[in-house]
Amino acid sequence: MTRSSVEPAAPAAALRVAIVTDEMEVGGTQRQIVHLARGLRRRGHTVTVLYFRERSFLVDELEQAGVACVEVPKRGKLDPGFVLRLAAEMRRLAPDVIHAFAFSGELWSAVAHLRLGGAAQPVLVSSVRGLYEWYRPWQWRLKRWVASRSAHVVSNSREAGRYACRQMGLPESAVEVVYNGAEVPDAARLAADRPVLRAALGLADDAVAVLFVGRLVALKNVPLLLQAVAQLGAQAAAVRLLVAGDGPERAAIEAAVAQLGLAGRVQMLGQRDDVAALMAAADIVVLPSLREGLSNVILEGMMSGRPVVASRVGGSVELIDDGLSGCLFTSGDAAGLAAHLARLVGDAALRERLGAQARAQAVARFGMAAMVQAYERLYADAVGRNRPPAARLRPASKTP
Repeated sequence: MTRSSVEPAAPAAALRVAIVTDEMEVGGTQRQIVHLARGLRRRGHTVTVLYFRERSFLVDELEQAGVACVEVPKRGKLDPGFVLRLAAEMRRLAPDVIHAFAFSGELWSAVAHLRLGGAAQPVLVSSVRGLYEWYRPWQWRLKRWVASRSAHVVSNSREAGRYACRQMGLPESAVEVVYNGAEVPDAARLAADRPVLRAALGLADDAVAVLFVGRLVALKNVPLLLQAVAQLGAQAAAVRLLVAGDGPERAAIEAAVAQLGLAGRVQMLGQRDDVAALMAAADIVVLPSLREGLSNVILEGMMSGRPVVASRVGGSVELIDDGLSGCLFTSGDAAGLAAHLARLVGDAALRERLGAQARAQAVARFGMAAMVQAYERLYADAVGRNRPPAARLRPASKTP
């Protein structure tokens, strides 16, 4: 598996890029799309984001930044006219590159790509954004077909890329790695704003604010975090757990808060568009997920100088240097999570030390400019070759 070069460089020749995804609801992939589209536009490229459903404030952010967004409505799982509408929109945009995200976004982009034949056919780039352990064999077969039409397949973590290659029966060289990027917040401003932000959240000066940010879905495993807080015993009195996000598991999480006797210690903040402010107000960031690709929340927490406690899954192990820039625990181990929280809650100097090292590592490795430039170079390479990487997609010696 290869990792693209990300040294600073002048902008490549201007390209027309169409970024395609199924939904623009608030999620990690969608936030990265926003970062990528804005970054490419700042570097002189023409960018349009095409999506099928679930408009959110992220679309507003893109449009405010001057990035065109087009909803191509998909009416149900079977919509014969949808591919025609998508292909027509792509033909109108005449992009040099189509960069597709999410299973249905990739699949329908590849199908529409078939209709854009000829010398001016754009190149297709597809994505791996997680382990996709829930994919069925037919989905992996379709993903392999999409890969066969893609000039580049890009994963946001080595672990997810390796897993996808095994499932598709491809050599690891079939997938490139470009890590997610995150904005680098101004440390002085974070420090100055922190008291105001904490007051707005009703946090006492001596409260230790533990922050979770994410969709309230089963794979984020928020109930495990509640169990860990409940296991802190007397220390729990100092903890205020901030849960930022919304989703289908919210009612169950609220019920668990009451059942565990944590009412008054947990604030359900709902969907927020001020994650940077929440990071500044927090003392510890926690991500107890059952699965992850490469987490934006971990990156944002590290960039903000906060120690992050995360489950040892997916790309999280590629971000956190356990014990030096954060803490990792075995997924599903509430006691292990509680032990890390107990140490951090009781030791402000440790929080400060881990947070400072986390910020230093994140700024050095995961700045937004590095991510945007890496994609820019992949696009330029793809346009220059203007063909799918058939040689890179030879079957691996052992096909699952």
